Amino acid sequence: MNNLSLYGWNDTLFLLKQASQYKHLFHGRVAAVNKTNYEVIAQSGRLLCELAGNMLYGRSSFEHPCTGDWIIFQPFEDNKGIIVDVLPRKHTLYRRKSGTQNERQAIASHVDKAFIVQSLDANFSVRRTERFMVQIAEENIHPILILTKSDLEFNRQKVEESLKHIGRQMPILFTSVFSPETILPVRKFIKQGESIVFVGSSGVGKSSLINALCELTVFSTSEISKSSGKGRHTSTRREMILMKDSGILIDTPGVREFGLASDNSDTLSDIFELADFAESCRFENCTHVNEPGCAVVDAVNNGLLALAAYNSYLKLRKESWYFSTSEHEKRNRGKSFAKISEEAKRIKKR
Repeated sequence: MNNLSLYGWNDTLFLLKQASQYKHLFHGRVAAVNKTNYEVIAQSGRLLCELAGNMLYGRSSFEHPCTGDWIIFQPFEDNKGIIVDVLPRKHTLYRRKSGTQNERQAIASHVDKAFIVQSLDANFSVRRTERFMVQIAEENIHPILILTKSDLEFNRQKVEESLKHIGRQMPILFTSVFSPETILPVRKFIKQGESIVFVGSSGVGKSSLINALCELTVFSTSEISKSSGKGRHTSTRREMILMKDSGILIDTPGVREFGLASDNSDTLSDIFELADFAESCRFENCTHVNEPGCAVVDAVNNGLLALAAYNSYLKLRKESWYFSTSEHEKRNRGKSFAKISEEAKRIKKR
């Protein structure tokens, strides 16, 4: 028997279930999504479930369960069931669906915290961290940056300087699975009943970090590649596990591309700390590119705002806009963003 409160079940979810026409049936949480079925944690144990016809054919793929979703199911055999409903999602990490411009893909739902995992080798990228932060902040999920492989040789001062604008908004932890004392601070951020999703690109050590946190081999990891010096990617699906006497950890496959599924310009402004400067702009609807009296551009020119961060802001703002607008708006405003790009280049040359 499972205590579902350890997996995040609470009074709010109970009330959401009461609104469903299937409230008399059983509920559980999706632990993993396979190609044709779902692994579900229920009070009775772990089940393998499929979608009911009304779910499979009556809803879009976006509405199908993702890892972390709370679902209602009808058992029909030992350890098997049929999913008939999904409770409304909260604090869901999305990304833009690959190959599309404005379709979202749910990665994990009912998430409290997100561990953005970056490794201190050639894979390290401040820009990638900013991208994750924007999407995480969109859903009011608390971000923590975990820098792995600190046993490797790296310039800590340079890394900290590049992350200065991010470090004021979230904790940054340097870790190595070979130094248990560096894992302890990470463990302190995981509370019982909380759900934590791990995101990052391939080879950064997400699975190794989870194994170190759990102090046992939960997920398999590959040996270091002799040609690249990096760990080979092994996670192939999003999977949830319960950490002993602690929270719920959700591992995700490494991603080469994490397209924004956000349309909130305020989130971008907060991530890049533009708000304080923007308050002094001459125009209330300033785009922070070429308007006279733009305090943000002045801050870039005066070295108060890093040029690299400013250029990243412009790039992500354009991507966010493309995600949220119609094809007609894209055609009508495409020239405007071309102008923004050209102006950003001129700022760089000043």
